[in-house]
Amino acid sequence: MKQKQSNTTTTTMKKLIITLLLAVLPSLIFAQTTAFDKFEKDGVDAVIVSRKMFELMGNVKMDPKDKTAQQYLDLIKKLDNLKVYSTTNGKIVSEMKSTVDGYLKKYPLEELMRINEGNRTIKIYVKSGATSSQVKELLMFMEGGGPKDSTVLMSLTGNFDLSEISFLTDYMKLPGGAALKKASKK
Repeated sequence: MKQKQSNTTTTTMKKLIITLLLAVLPSLIFAQTTAFDKFEKDGVDAVIVSRKMFELMGNVKMDPKDKTAQQYLDLIKKLDNLKVYSTTNGKIVSEMKSTVDGYLKKYPLEELMRINEGNRTIKIYVKSGATSSQVKELLMFMEGGGPKDSTVLMSLTGNFDLSEISFLTDYMKLPGGAALKKASKK
């Protein structure tokens, strides 16, 4: 009788643990992808592209002879989310910097490179994929050099090659493309 009760208790505990994991796991994943959403507000220019939009863009038929368009289509099929926030508001810049620092403590990414150009600082972080050139997440923080210079925060997730990112930023005319081009050459 005690053995049967013990098995029932063990089974119940396993179910409880699995239920808790299933309840908590989505919030951990969701928290990571929404850490920067608070910057969708007045004083911040934002470009947000979701996985669904990348899927729709990947289904667009292009001229097979257009190698640039084909390269772009091949890349966007590998992307999940793109978020770019840009501002010149000093208070928001401080908030962005603090949020990036907190994010990096919670979700450690490897610093790929740091560039100091005049008063401008550009930091690029990655979470590597299966190979050294594969990237699952890229985070770029480009702090403005002066009161009129924009500070840019860019978050990109998916499973892509680092060398493809400068092509994306050029094609979409996103801020920070030059810095990413330098990073992809290293």
